[in-house]
Amino acid sequence: MLAGVGGALGSYVIYAGMAWLGYGQASRPAEADGDQLLDRFMPDFEVRESHRMRVAAPADVTLAAAGELDLFGLPLVRPVFRAREWLLGGEPPDPRRPRGLLAETRALGWEVLAEVPGREIVVGAVTRPWEANVIFRAVPPDEFARFCEPGFVKIVWNLRADPVDAGHCLFRAETRVIATDSAARARFRRYWAFLSAGIVLIRWLSLRPIRSAAERRAQSPGAGPRERGRPTRL
Repeated sequence: MLAGVGGALGSYVIYAGMAWLGYGQASRPAEADGDQLLDRFMPDFEVRESHRMRVAAPADVTLAAAGELDLFGLPLVRPVFRAREWLLGGEPPDPRRPRGLLAETRALGWEVLAEVPGREIVVGAVTRPWEANVIFRAVPPDEFARFCEPGFVKIVWNLRADPVDAGHCLFRAETRVIATDSAARARFRRYWAFLSAGIVLIRWLSLRPIRSAAERRAQSPGAGPRERGRPTRL
């Protein structure tokens, strides 16, 4: 047992070291994986993390399933957040929070920056993630790209579903981060090195439930997203 704990700790230290050394070296996505909406709000970044998968469901059904994902209902997600609370001395999340990824993040202060109904939604905020109790501050879409108040990091992420054919799509999720000054960059670099493993794990764990929910909806009579006809926000 001690050997297993020691091995896990060693792996974590190696990961943290690699995250520290690799900070600020995020590469631009290949042209085929580029995203014009993300580029509008954050063309340059210090951290970029992306995931994609093929889903046997239409794009609009898949995007709706992703937006309604119950994040805290996934295995290991609660332990990851509890570990962060223990390490930083934070308070547990409010149990009265709304269910669903988009509803919950918006309740926390994130702003929807742009949306193409049934295809993509881009969300952003500025924050100080190294604080024990993180506060996400919304910035209007027309001000987000030029926001430069010292002491913050800007974070933007998307949910995107590109049709492959009538019954299949390619689902993508990407996150980009940039600090507004050198002091924030130094603090976030330490935070990212030691805590990004849990962040990446949560996002990886969410992929299979999104695909399962979307494919289940696609096989149900009258399948489709819960909301239609919303205007495009660009």
